[in-house]
Amino acid sequence: MNGDALSDNNIAGQAVLAAIAELLPVLRDRVRDAEQARRIPAESMTALQQIGFFKLLQPHRYGGYEAHPVTFYTAVQQLASACGSTGWVASVLGVPPWNVALFDVAVQDEVWGTDADTRICSSYALNGTATPVDGGYRLSGRWGFASGCDHATWALLGGRVVDNGEVVDSCTFLVPLADYTVKDVWDAVGLCGSGSNDLIVENVFVPAHRALSSVAVNKCQTPGHAVNDSPLYRIPFGSIHTSAITAPIIGMARGAYQAHLDHQRHRVRAALPGEATKDSGFTGDPFQNDPFALVRIAEAASDIDAAWLQLTHNIGEVYAMAEAGLPIAPIDRLRVRRDQVRGTERAITAVDRMFENSGGRALAPDSTIQRFWRDAHAGRAHAANDPERMYRMFGAAELSAPQRPVAAQGQNS
Repeated sequence: MNGDALSDNNIAGQAVLAAIAELLPVLRDRVRDAEQARRIPAESMTALQQIGFFKLLQPHRYGGYEAHPVTFYTAVQQLASACGSTGWVASVLGVPPWNVALFDVAVQDEVWGTDADTRICSSYALNGTATPVDGGYRLSGRWGFASGCDHATWALLGGRVVDNGEVVDSCTFLVPLADYTVKDVWDAVGLCGSGSNDLIVENVFVPAHRALSSVAVNKCQTPGHAVNDSPLYRIPFGSIHTSAITAPIIGMARGAYQAHLDHQRHRVRAALPGEATKDSGFTGDPFQNDPFALVRIAEAASDIDAAWLQLTHNIGEVYAMAEAGLPIAPIDRLRVRRDQVRGTERAITAVDRMFENSGGRALAPDSTIQRFWRDAHAGRAHAANDPERMYRMFGAAELSAPQRPVAAQGQNS
């Protein structure tokens, strides 16, 4: 892609961010509607489509913006700061265009050839079984947590390829709406409006070109690279997708932080009988005068900022590697994942700290703080947020790698 195209895409991305800023008050007003309906209102999805959000990671050749991934994550974070469910669904529906760009061009034509606004949901867990047949596969399975599936007409589904009783590959299969059934099962305490329902496929034929091998994806050598040569599509799947899980959680933490500040500005600590002494803390003073409350605010703000800075820094680095045509080494991929799961942990810690510091009124059903608390913890339950596993993998890689000069270690930390 030439420099002019990159510049145009950056301008388009900034326009999306500006439009989102204007949309946030409307999304805040629709939070309860989303929770009660257990899915994002159609009006919100239409608004996101109209401002070009779903084009951020879509290939330029189909009218997309091929924006820098940090632009995408920034948009997601902003959306989630207003409505956790909307930010979550926007993120997991916004990533599939990037994934479809890795498929054979025939697949991309099928999806976007007649409708550039086609939306794709996903459930990447290897819950399907695919049997090779002439010209493709026979796929069956049931996939959970397909957030936003009610607003999509295609689905990306993970599955194992089994031949003669042996697993010979794993793939992501692209399946049209006519070939899967949406089972309405979503009834959760957090991300209530995400519509994360189940998808069921029963012995459906999937043409070979609609199957993308995990081996090719891991090597960043896929059929789609023949037509989509932007550095955006040479970033590893494990970096792009998992960061799209943490970005909305950080956004929820930012929303909770702002709600906490608004709450604390007008809150007065109760003075209990017999305990209203200068040193007891039960003085009836405004919380603005409570040193412990102020410390917790600072700690939460620092955790949120650290989570965001590491996520964006790491993605910026791997993007720069891809832009320079450099291979993205396993340790670089692990670093992205290390800080991604750490970012989720930091965001959750911040939300918990603010929630426990907000008093009993934060428990009210219409409390913004408790809603963000529920949503953030629901996002934390995603399989991509498994800290111990990633820390172990990163630590093992560090110890087994050749010793690096001190200066180089400092640059990569």
